[in-house]
Amino acid sequence: MKLSYVYLIVGMGIVTYLPRMMPATVLSRKQLPELLIRFLNYIPAAVLSALFFPSVLVTGHEINIGMSNPLFITSLLTFPIAYKTKNMFLTVIIGMIIIIILNNLIYQ
Repeated sequence: MKLSYVYLIVGMGIVTYLPRMMPATVLSRKQLPELLIRFLNYIPAAVLSALFFPSVLVTGHEINIGMSNPLFITSLLTFPIAYKTKNMFLTVIIGMIIIIILNNLIYQ
């Protein structure tokens, strides 16, 4: 392996690591306001929603909220299971079963 590849990998590691560690290091010594902590608690849900909803609701460059979208139907059927059980593994397995059934039996 060329030494330039090692430098490249080390450099990418540093560039990836620094933006994540610097705020954590600086903020670990300070007491954060309660309002900021409450705000930061919403970030995971916001990021997950930003990733999830476009992939489910958009088909073929247009929004498809209806019975012709199997991912939308699967999401509607899977949300109550996730809410009731709070079990991610079970929710994913049931969602996979639902999408397989929809794709093979209904939306052929």
